[in-house]
Amino acid sequence: METRELTCIGCPLGCALTVTMNGKEVVEVKGNTCKKGDIYARKEVTNPTRIVTTTVRVSGGAAPMINVKQSDIPKDKIFECVAALKGVTIQAPVAIGDVVLENVAGTGVNIVAAGAVEAA
Repeated sequence: METRELTCIGCPLGCALTVTMNGKEVVEVKGNTCKKGDIYARKEVTNPTRIVTTTVRVSGGAAPMINVKQSDIPKDKIFECVAALKGVTIQAPVAIGDVVLENVAGTGVNIVAAGAVEAA
């Protein structure tokens, strides 16, 4: 049996979690005060994911940059995701939810605009 110590980020309490594993199987989660802690711990030790938020350039817009984000991607794909966005420039106008980059880093996840930019 192996144990891992985590700090939960599922809610503002920041509970100290102890996860007991048998190989890749979660046997027990201790220390959580809410269900979110159990869910977070199981996901973090078996399939850790992250949300990348950043900005990309806007051409012909009232603002030169726009915030973008995506849903969870595998933690080990973060740097590939950021590298793929480095040279991206989108044309104004841009609306919230517009797809900026499809299938980022081969994850099947699209990067979308988290804001809006009107044409200049």
